[in-house]
Amino acid sequence: MKTTQPAIWSLLGLFLLAPFLGAAQPTAPPPTTPYTLEQCLQFALQNQPLLRQARIDEETNEANIRVGLAGWLPQVGLNATGQHYFQLPYTVFPNAEGVNVPRQIGLRNTSTVGLAATQTIYNNDVQLALRSARPSRQLYQQNSTSVRIDVVSGVSKAYYDVLLSQRQLDVLSEDIVRLQRSLKDARARYDAGIVDKIDYKQAEISLNNSIVARKQAVEAIKAKSAYLKELMGLPGAQPLSLQYDTLRLMREAVADTAVAVETANRIEVQQLQTQKALQQAQISYYRWGFLPALSAFGNYNSVFQNNNFGDLYSQRFPSSYAGLQLSLPIFQGGRRLQNLRRERLTDQRLDQDLLITRNRINTEFEQALAAYKGYYADYLIGQRNLALSKEVYSVVNLQYREGIKTYLDVLVAQTTLRTAQLNYYSALFQVLSSKVDLLRAQGSLPTQY
Repeated sequence: MKTTQPAIWSLLGLFLLAPFLGAAQPTAPPPTTPYTLEQCLQFALQNQPLLRQARIDEETNEANIRVGLAGWLPQVGLNATGQHYFQLPYTVFPNAEGVNVPRQIGLRNTSTVGLAATQTIYNNDVQLALRSARPSRQLYQQNSTSVRIDVVSGVSKAYYDVLLSQRQLDVLSEDIVRLQRSLKDARARYDAGIVDKIDYKQAEISLNNSIVARKQAVEAIKAKSAYLKELMGLPGAQPLSLQYDTLRLMREAVADTAVAVETANRIEVQQLQTQKALQQAQISYYRWGFLPALSAFGNYNSVFQNNNFGDLYSQRFPSSYAGLQLSLPIFQGGRRLQNLRRERLTDQRLDQDLLITRNRINTEFEQALAAYKGYYADYLIGQRNLALSKEVYSVVNLQYREGIKTYLDVLVAQTTLRTAQLNYYSALFQVLSSKVDLLRAQGSLPTQY
């Protein structure tokens, strides 16, 4: 019994602390499970520190709103005092002959317990808190949405960048296999005295160049994967592998370029409009600053007095009252008018910010649309060139083996094929990345996963 009780308490403690421990540690993906883009985005939207900060900011703002709105509720306070007179105070009373005679008044021990309550009926400060509550909540929610858009855009493009490097590595690995085979054939032909050593020397040079390029691709994958993990909020030591479907990527490369941009869909415009709503609340605050503040109050006091401290609380002398308090600003040196002028100028500046933002959005959309169309045209040509390059290489390689073509023709065909493969995959992932920019410029980038 003595040995099982500590174990029970330990298990109970772990059970109670489990929710907090789970909240403190992000759920990392299993190291052996390749992640799709959707899974990467889901993880990022749950664990990205910037998003967590945005959620904390929302909660902090909610607390600030409740602090401001608390002024509308009754304010109740309890006050208690106790005092002892070493010497009682004197006052002067005239006697029957009209002579002023000093006399001590009061008792040596006095204690007062009072309950005071105030209720705001109208106050410009608490009215401002009421007007600002809704747009303030909306502004912080929009800030969180803006961070979500940044995370989705960044993770998507980094994901495509890693995949591009992986495909480049695959192309270079395939090219190395072809070059090794060509080097072997060229060396055998040289040893047989059919050709001179130029062929296999050229093959060796090309092979060495491809090996160096493959090494660079391997290191690039490491660096780009580290950046992707940073955007996802994944610890650097945690391994991450990616999976994708080429056919699906090819389908996702298509975007509707006929859709016009709607600036109202952009989060930047929505944030500025919310800021204008907050600014209107500030303008109203100074506009109605001449109105009086009105509140009700009530007090209930109990006074205890006695010369003997032990009998101080033996008798109570209660008193209570209620009333209204009116506070009216009469002259403030023109401060209210200048504050009102300042807030109106700030509102006019927000109008110019809106105009600048709308113009910038139109420019961003045109640039994103132009980039997408250019990359998509390059992608279509790359598909065609890749198919032609494969066909040319097959024919030239066959003719070389039959002694019709020289090794230089094979080398040119190999180089053309490798270049076509690299260009094709580069164009494909550039199209996908530019589509992300296009959707973001349109204000239609999905952020819910």
